Amino acid sequence: MDRLSPDTLKIRPLAERKNLLDMRRIAISPDAAPAQLDERESDQVRGLARHIVLARASGSSVMLVYGAHLVKNGLGPVVVRLIEDGWVTHVATNGAGSIHDWEFAYLGQSSEDVRANVARGEFGTWDETGQFINLAVALGGIDDLGYGWSVGRMIADNGLSVPSRQELKAKVEMLLQQDKNGDELGALADALSLISKLDLSAGHLKIEHPFKDYSIQCAAWRNRVPYTVHPGIGYDIIYTHPANNGGAIGRGAVRDFQSYADSVSKLRGGVHIAVGSAIMAPMIFEKSLSMANNKSIIETGLPISDHYLAVVDIQDGGGWDWSQGEPPKDNPAYYLRFCKTFYRMGGTLDYIQIDNRDFLINLYNELKGMASGD
Repeated sequence: MDRLSPDTLKIRPLAERKNLLDMRRIAISPDAAPAQLDERESDQVRGLARHIVLARASGSSVMLVYGAHLVKNGLGPVVVRLIEDGWVTHVATNGAGSIHDWEFAYLGQSSEDVRANVARGEFGTWDETGQFINLAVALGGIDDLGYGWSVGRMIADNGLSVPSRQELKAKVEMLLQQDKNGDELGALADALSLISKLDLSAGHLKIEHPFKDYSIQCAAWRNRVPYTVHPGIGYDIIYTHPANNGGAIGRGAVRDFQSYADSVSKLRGGVHIAVGSAIMAPMIFEKSLSMANNKSIIETGLPISDHYLAVVDIQDGGGWDWSQGEPPKDNPAYYLRFCKTFYRMGGTLDYIQIDNRDFLINLYNELKGMASGD
């Protein structure tokens, strides 16, 4: 079967791309005045905040899972504050969520005209994004990091520590002699392959990130809060770059999935918030909860319970109260497949139909007020 290799493509400098978004213009401060919500929205956000406060007091997980539009809407600083203030214990996104976050940290800008650039064969064919993210994940792999923390570390460190090819070869040969064919060997081999392909010298590869304060994954790495990336192969622009290494990306993504599942296993009495993620969030949650229940039943005889699931989106929810069960076909909520998936996961489900900007600012303000006793 023939394949189209990225090695045959013309890759352009990121500086040549016309960007549609500038973080310095769209960034939303967590201290901004929150938008006025209607009574239902206000009650839902306040109720969620109460559940978060209780979960943090009990040591249970509080997980925030989101799609890329949260980042593109300038909400990075708000999520950073939630991390720094200790309100969330796990942050997860898809590949695009990580990529936009990285581009904002590196360039201050992100997002391109997809229609125009696909027609020119330029969409996603940008050197720095593809090279540095792929390299970060490959190098993070040899340090037992997943996809998300690997990129977060690169941003925080303003670069990458590149080992020598001789050092990597020696480690590979040692593991082969010891007949150890596990994860470590694969990570070393993938890193060696990529370093050789890019002809990189050993030492610190300087990659400045002047806008890192906007970065969610940087804040997560600095605060050692799990930040996991759940990509789909071919979904993101890093797969068009010659530096893409399927072994390294797959390894990082699997590690991140297992980290996410571990946080789900601590969700008894906890909170899981899915914002603008109709496919990735429910899919990884149902598999992770099954794994967590399997483990919990072995250890305690009981599955995970008493978890609170908040789903936030702008699709019409028909005002349905999910505590009444699944909606009938004549209600718009019937067609919210992602809500059905979460509803079938036990616990309590609340669907909050609201713009993610209004949601997150109001949620942070509710939490801040509760922490101060207001």
